[in-house]
Amino acid sequence: MPTAETPRPTEVARRLRVAYGIDEPERHEADDPLGGLVGTILSQHTSDVNSDRAYASMRNRFPTWEAVRAAPEGELADSIRSGGLANLKARRIKQCLDAVVERFGGLDLSALASAGLDEARARLRELPGVGPKTAACVLLFSLGRPAIPVDTHVHRVSRRLGLIGPKVSADAAHALLEAALPPEHVYEFHIDMIRHGRRVCHAQRPDCAKCVLRDLCDYYAAVH
Repeated sequence: MPTAETPRPTEVARRLRVAYGIDEPERHEADDPLGGLVGTILSQHTSDVNSDRAYASMRNRFPTWEAVRAAPEGELADSIRSGGLANLKARRIKQCLDAVVERFGGLDLSALASAGLDEARARLRELPGVGPKTAACVLLFSLGRPAIPVDTHVHRVSRRLGLIGPKVSADAAHALLEAALPPEHVYEFHIDMIRHGRRVCHAQRPDCAKCVLRDLCDYYAAVH
């Protein structure tokens, strides 16, 4: 059980770590935050398989970021067609690359590695179409910063557990969850909450009998 010394979010992270094991942090595109940004844009509203295929196709056709930025929008869209919403994503990618050059002086986001977390997040959020989740993905996976991307699984499980309020939006949940966890637990918490949402805490008919968090869960207490 959580105690004054072990708050509920930390106990949740501990139990999920025991249940699902410990992973080494996954780093995207050889720690290239610009690649992480573009990859995250491509991952929106599609599967990992499709977005990975679109990313590989794009890099095969346009092997440098300068080439991606200079590509006609239609040709870029053709190269990422397998990821869905190709026209919209091509436009967003080109807008982001233009904004990166304007605000960072070149096609390079590595300066964010040494910036404060709040500053790095704010600078990413200034880029066109970059919301809290996209910014957090770049910070966590490409820069190794303690940011929590709140996807549908993290949001649902956090609300059911009572780690955030029932009316807290996914966007607002980023700051609340990050503030509640020690930085060293952020990566495993994010990964394991997704696993738990997919395997146990389903959107419909959660499998509470198999849940290692039952005694910590507001939802379980309310329905059982």
